[in-house]
Amino acid sequence: MRKTLLAAASLALLSSTVLSGAAFAADTIYPIDRATILQGSPFDFKVEFDGVVKPEEVKITINGEDYKHVLGKDATFVEKEPGVEASALVLRGASIAAPGSYKVEASAAGKTKTVTWDVYGTPALPKVKNVIFFLGDGMSVAHRTAARIMSKGNTEGKANGKLNMDTLDHMAFIGTSSTDSIAVDSANSMSAYMTGHKSAINAIGVYADRTKDSFDDPKVETLGEAVRRTGNKALGIVSTAELQDATPAAVVAHTRKRADKAEIAQMLYDVRPDVVLGGGGAYFIPQSTPGSKRKDDKNFVELFKADGYQIATTKAELAQASKSNSGKIFGVFHPGNMDTWLDRNQLKKGTVGKFPDQPGLVDMTRTALDALSKNPEGFVLMVEGASIDKMSHPLDWDRAIVETIEFDQAVGLAREFAKNNPDTLIVVTGDHAHGVSLIGTIDDNKPGTEMREKVGVYAEAGFPNYEDKDGDGFPDRIDVSKRLAIFANNFPDYYETFRPKLDGPFVPAVQNAEKKYVANEQYKDVPGAVLRTGNLPRDNDTGVHAVDDIVLQATGPGADGFKGYMEESDVYRVIAEALAFGAPTKRASAQ
Repeated sequence: MRKTLLAAASLALLSSTVLSGAAFAADTIYPIDRATILQGSPFDFKVEFDGVVKPEEVKITINGEDYKHVLGKDATFVEKEPGVEASALVLRGASIAAPGSYKVEASAAGKTKTVTWDVYGTPALPKVKNVIFFLGDGMSVAHRTAARIMSKGNTEGKANGKLNMDTLDHMAFIGTSSTDSIAVDSANSMSAYMTGHKSAINAIGVYADRTKDSFDDPKVETLGEAVRRTGNKALGIVSTAELQDATPAAVVAHTRKRADKAEIAQMLYDVRPDVVLGGGGAYFIPQSTPGSKRKDDKNFVELFKADGYQIATTKAELAQASKSNSGKIFGVFHPGNMDTWLDRNQLKKGTVGKFPDQPGLVDMTRTALDALSKNPEGFVLMVEGASIDKMSHPLDWDRAIVETIEFDQAVGLAREFAKNNPDTLIVVTGDHAHGVSLIGTIDDNKPGTEMREKVGVYAEAGFPNYEDKDGDGFPDRIDVSKRLAIFANNFPDYYETFRPKLDGPFVPAVQNAEKKYVANEQYKDVPGAVLRTGNLPRDNDTGVHAVDDIVLQATGPGADGFKGYMEESDVYRVIAEALAFGAPTKRASAQ
């Protein structure tokens, strides 16, 4: 009996010692387990302990050697991280020179955390001169199918034409989940494409650590930075969104919070892409200028101008800037996100009245290709069709589908460019899916007033009657009598009108007095409207991203690396190999 009591007391004392913080293990290592790291690419190394430890208690090895021998320098020991009662070890700008498998072990007070990294090299010589990366934000299979039918038509079960992206000859399914969730947002998904490292929701160019500071998280090299580090290629960013938004930001930026848009504007300028075209002007102008969203006096328009960039704020100015031989253009055409093709060209809704001379994605892509191709070393260009996503969130499917058509026409420009420049790799993909399906048609000529009864499925669907008499690839109008029936599988409470949203971008739900989102009664009295009771939590005002895989297609040298199932981080590796980013260069060795 006495021995039993002594044993119980000893166990209690041991438990008390552990809980009180006398013995702590390494809690997290960055880069994380199974990280894929480009040979020679800089990254921040960090070990987080789950309590306060002493430096002499810490032992960190990589493949059995002291980490300093492998990473080339010593780390900084932080006894207590800001806001955290725990220690950490941080090494900024580490890199690994030789490809291989690396086992990292971090020990403290007798406890060990282990991760394994795959460091990969690339061929000594590049396979391509140019890379054009197209990102259809939120582009799902249904967007593509609907765009093909609306743009090309379908007769007796066969498409009357293919989208440009349909003709790309290599394909893969892409998994988009985050390090902290099976779900995804544009920030961490595009960041994985642009760095080769997975990360957490809202994070760009970093691993999301435990501190509150959004700028101290462990950084990884972005595609834009790799272009600058490894050679003299030109770099371009084109987007219909704010240029500080998640997708364009991921080419150059590092932050835990994608909402750090003023700081992202600075990061964009620090990398200085040769061509920068899109929205987001409010973050490029000083706080003294009406409409600015900055809290300082920085004027990036003037800074880019002083660096020799041609400046454009309208479609006409963009056309003028494109005549320059400088190869450097900074064009910002809206203080926020640019208006959709449908609003600019047909409906004249949104903010088109205030900004009537916005270029489209095709205009910007053409200008970017012309300017960047002046560089004899080649270029890397990222083009985003942002409003596929921005119109899909509020279930504004007609705008989203027409945006997909415009995005595909930009892909067509790249296909034409590659005909004369076969050393060009074209990649077309999305960053996440939406919960959207095309199920048939809606026929206004069916009898009755109930719009729900006018939805045709199976044989009743037949074919829609869109027309393209001017041959521009877009429907001459979207409010035809027999149109596509497209619906969301996730949504807040809203009124489904079964009609195109001609009066302006759709607002499905609004906040009530209790700050919960309820159906927007603006649409309640639309003839035939149906209240759909939502399946999302009531703090959601729009549809959300889907976890479904998305489709990637590619063509050109190196495109055979895209096949089967891949993660976004694997896509970066194929691009890095095509560009020989892991091979030593004069520029890289000189730094």
